[in-house]
This record gives sequence, C-alpha cells and structure tokens, in this order.
Amino acid sequence: MHRARYPTCNSTIIRLTINSVGDAIKTYSEGLGPGSVVLVTLNIPREKFWGIVLSLTQAGVCLRGVELRSLDDFSRLVKSGEAASPDVVFFPMHRVERIELDARSGGIPSVAEQFTAKSGVEAEKFFQESGR
Repeated sequence: MHRARYPTCNSTIIRLTINSVGDAIKTYSEGLGPGSVVLVTLNIPREKFWGIVLSLTQAGVCLRGVELRSLDDFSRLVKSGEAASPDVVFFPMHRVERIELDARSGGIPSVAEQFTAKSGVEAEKFFQESGR
C-alpha cells in the first residue's frame, strides 16, 4: 500500500491563543497532525479553510484544501470530472484563530461527508491522491 508523504510536523501540537492583554498563550493538544482533516478559521480577513494538515508548527499551519465558501462549486467540478485540485497553502499562526477536527456533530454531517455526498469522492482519498 502506498502511503502519501507529508512534510514532518512536531509530535506536540501547539495552539496559540491571544489573551485580553495581547500575550500569546500556548496550549497543547493531541489529535491534530499530518493527515488530519480540519477546518481552519482565519482572521484579517475572516475566512474558513477546509483541508488536510500537511504540517503544524509554531510558525503556522500548512494545508492541502479549499476555501469553505467555494466547497459547493469545487465539489461540482470534481463530480463532473473537470480538472480540480485542492490548493496547498500556508497560514502564519498570527492569522489562525481556530483549528478544529472536521467531525460529525450530532445529525449534522462533517464537511468531508458533505464533500463525499456532493462529489462522489471520499475526501481523505481525494486529498492524498492530489498530493502525489
């Protein structure tokens, strides 16, 4: 079985939060790392990005994915067989407001499940194959 190779990432995941005084506070968590499908909320300008983590460091996060607002159009392109590939992007940590795992919430499907339903292609497989 061929496994996609991703840039290395520290095993400790760091989330920076800015407190009311303007100081960066580090918090550590597990479960976010290379290969995780995530939603990233960015500030200035406010936008959301959905994709697979390539690396996560103190400097920022590198993803392969798409802007959440263009997901419907992107899904239609993939379903129709058009040449569509996710972007590889780096967001510096000062723009990252939040990173969360893309997961089902009760009866609400995850973004990956929505993508699969609209495009007919499994999201994780699509992201990994796009990286080859």
